Amino acid sequence: MIDTVRPSKTDAESTRVEITGMAGVVARPALLRRLSRATRVTAVSASAGSGKTTLLRSWLSTAGLAEFTAWVPVGRDERDPQRFWLGVVDALRRTAEGSALVGTLTAAPDLDGWTIVERLLTDLAPLQNRHHLVIDDVHELHPDALKQLQLLIMRATPQLRFVLATRYDVPLGLHQLRLEGQLVEIRDPDLRFTLTETEELFTATGLALPKPTVTVLHKRTEGWAAGLRLAALSLAVHTDSDHRRAAEFSGSERTVAEYLLAEVLDRQSEQVRELLLRTSILERVNGELANLLTGGESGERVLQDLEAANAFVVSLDTSRTWFRYHQLFTDLLRMQLRRTYPGEVAALHHAAANWLARRGMAVEAIRHSQAARDWGLAARLLADQWPSLYLDGRTSVIHELLAGFPTDYRVANAELAAVAAADELASGSPTAAERYLCLAEQALASEGQRGHAQLLVHTVRLLIARWQGSLVAVTEQARRLQDTAQTAETAQPGLGEDLRALALISLGSTEFWTARFRESVRHLELGVALARRIRRPYLEFTGLVYQAALEFFRSAPMALEHGRRAAELAEQHGWTEGPAYGLACLNVGTILAWQGRPEEGEPWMQQAERTLRWETEPADALAIRSLRGVLALARGRDADALAAFLAADQVAERLTEPNLMVHGNRSFIVQTLVRLGETHRAEQILADLSDQERDGAQMRLGAAALRLAQDNPQAAVAVLAPVLDGSAQLPWQGWLAQAFLLEAIGRAALGDAHVAAGALERALDLAEPDGVLLWFLLHPISGLLENLPGHRTAHAALIAEILALLAGHQPAASTAEPRQLAEPLSRSELRVLRYLPTNLTTSEIAGQLSVSPNTIKVHVRHLYAKLGAHRRAEAVARARDLGLLAPGSR
Repeated sequence: MIDTVRPSKTDAESTRVEITGMAGVVARPALLRRLSRATRVTAVSASAGSGKTTLLRSWLSTAGLAEFTAWVPVGRDERDPQRFWLGVVDALRRTAEGSALVGTLTAAPDLDGWTIVERLLTDLAPLQNRHHLVIDDVHELHPDALKQLQLLIMRATPQLRFVLATRYDVPLGLHQLRLEGQLVEIRDPDLRFTLTETEELFTATGLALPKPTVTVLHKRTEGWAAGLRLAALSLAVHTDSDHRRAAEFSGSERTVAEYLLAEVLDRQSEQVRELLLRTSILERVNGELANLLTGGESGERVLQDLEAANAFVVSLDTSRTWFRYHQLFTDLLRMQLRRTYPGEVAALHHAAANWLARRGMAVEAIRHSQAARDWGLAARLLADQWPSLYLDGRTSVIHELLAGFPTDYRVANAELAAVAAADELASGSPTAAERYLCLAEQALASEGQRGHAQLLVHTVRLLIARWQGSLVAVTEQARRLQDTAQTAETAQPGLGEDLRALALISLGSTEFWTARFRESVRHLELGVALARRIRRPYLEFTGLVYQAALEFFRSAPMALEHGRRAAELAEQHGWTEGPAYGLACLNVGTILAWQGRPEEGEPWMQQAERTLRWETEPADALAIRSLRGVLALARGRDADALAAFLAADQVAERLTEPNLMVHGNRSFIVQTLVRLGETHRAEQILADLSDQERDGAQMRLGAAALRLAQDNPQAAVAVLAPVLDGSAQLPWQGWLAQAFLLEAIGRAALGDAHVAAGALERALDLAEPDGVLLWFLLHPISGLLENLPGHRTAHAALIAEILALLAGHQPAASTAEPRQLAEPLSRSELRVLRYLPTNLTTSEIAGQLSVSPNTIKVHVRHLYAKLGAHRRAEAVARARDLGLLAPGSR
């Protein structure tokens, strides 16, 4: 049986017994498997309350090893090796074979540990079955007893295995066993409870807590077993809100404080306790900073020793120079600091702020200067660092730091008022942003300030202009900002190029929304290149997202790939809260909707909606609502689509300049009303438009759909004519595919089958490169498509795909990871590629493209080489996986 004798209990040990005596044990199979490995020594080295003892007892019980195990608890500050070894002998005599092999020993003046170890080596040599000697709290042993234990470990029979539980590594010379693979080590990170295990623990103790509450407690305790048990005890005796209690649970909680005081803090020397208290104000600490706050010289050594002792001190780097304290331990230390040195806390924060500021750790310096109530230093630091924080996408950090200032100080300080204006804008409050910016400008005028404060004002003016979508204002503010930034470069090296990159990308993004694509491409290329050169990855990412959106108008498959890559980049860097990530997701979801793949597009659209909220820039808000409507149309949810399009139209009223989404959105409103049978309402919308807007290319498509629904194909063909001849320009070739599709429907209704077939072929020709199948869902023409192969179509595979889609089959999602070709396909090769899915021969393809068969053969050879294919079918499959062809039936 397992020896359960414990040393006399202190108050903390009483708490520990209560913790381990609670109902509920969580199965931890991964740890149990590690304990069951056949190695000579298993060392469980972790902090107090980490669950070492509970884990070992659970393992012995689960594995059925009780009668083959000797359990020896070591008392606090065990200074008598003889007493310890007599306990070992007694425990071994209680095991299955030990009772017959190990002789009785009694205390005697001349009996030392070395003699007992030699006797045990002799007595245990005949062991037939594997036995375990578990020594709990090895760190309490006298150095002589440790040397004697090392001898026993090294010379004992292989049938005797050792399990050592300790709060920190002790000198037992186990390095050779580690090299030989005869040592299993379980440490603090292994024993921390996962979120799932935390849920299981609370359930096992009879607490049915909601997931958010469990998450809060897991984060606060960092998975520390004793902390979780104490939290369960606290929640069990309170009847108020579990979530509120969880949020308030801290190291200053009585039971936690008593435990940590007795088991950790009170065990330290006076010098170490003072270091822990004085440095507890910090989020992280190194030796130099510890020395500054304590007046000592051995801060780094003390911190390293505490970390090695698993004393709730965690190293943050491989060189073990920076450390942090466990959250609950920090709570306790700060409470003790306030009690012990109440008049010194502000001075400690002030000293830390200045030290951190001198070393460029601005965010931490601002927090400490705020804690010291040194508002001038805090404001100066935040104003200096705001451009860098903003350009790195850290708007939530800016918001948090700004909230730490008194309201009256934010209003009175010009630089802080400008930062507050940017913060309000980021929160979607342009009116409040303008109010703060006016206060900043008034302070500038009254105080005669210039330089950095003026630079901040110009920067925020640019951001407001971009938010409003005003290209004129963005252009003017970008010019002013770049002029001001040139003078700021001297005072703050690098700031000028930072702001120039911001100005270029702001110009490019605004030009994108106003359909100035050529200018947008140029400015975005310059801005992204500059952001990359000056190492502003978030700013670069923002530009890349707009470049991916621009790519949509040239190649939807490439835009899809770039959008996915941009989203992955944001997820890797933790940039998933900003509007740029939302736009990247929106790009992907939109393309999938246009390609008739709404089920794939839905998760992307939902992610975009979570990020691009109503208070974001109007252009973004318009896009998310309009494209939600496109996705709803692709899913056949016409009423939902209409609601989304109408919501987008309301957002359009907030724009100060025309936006590329507005006309397309209104065309969709008309077309959706037609699908819902509300032709009179659709007619009224067209009638309410100005002549200029009604004559625009996209509105002509809506009008054509309406005329066809009114059985007036002649009027439909007439309204489409300027679109088809190019006199009414469309922003994207995909829309032109709809124009020819509507033309085909109208011509077929007029009995002109030949012209209808030509128009349909042209629609397919335009839809194929981007895989745009949406129009064929909105205007189902199965009969026309089924008859088209008789006209020697070049799009037999695409027609089959559309017919399958109309029959209710979704296009198959590509399982291949999108990749870019090492060498891109030329325009001629892409034209030839479109014909490979068909049954046309080389000569027939040559006839379609008006080139010689030899030219086609050359292009095909190049296609095979670039696609890594050897056969036609293989090349088609590879092209579809890369998004170069529309998805085919699988």
